[in-house]
Amino acid sequence: MKYIYNKLVRDKIPENINSEEGKKCNYKILNDKEYLQELDKKIFEEANEFIEEHSVEELADLMEVIFAIMKDRNISIKDVENARKIKNKKKGAFKDKIYLIDVQQEEIDEII
Repeated sequence: MKYIYNKLVRDKIPENINSEEGKKCNYKILNDKEYLQELDKKIFEEANEFIEEHSVEELADLMEVIFAIMKDRNISIKDVENARKIKNKKKGAFKDKIYLIDVQQEEIDEII
């Protein structure tokens, strides 16, 4: 029986599959554009899996995709941390568990 996946997988997955008796997988190496598109899909997949399980393993998978995006787009952890600190200074973090219900105003001026 053939199972269709059509998704980005970790580097050792084909090797692991092909080492099992009775299994053979087909795969391709993505070009840069395809890779970025698949990373975008993968981040949603991993985020959903984390939401379902809230496990350290699923959080690690999510972070692995984030690190891959950072590497591909040449973004350092220092860049991300600096952006996080600037945003925290301007808008705060999520420590206080604030849940915004609504805002009354005449015109939309900024997306929160």
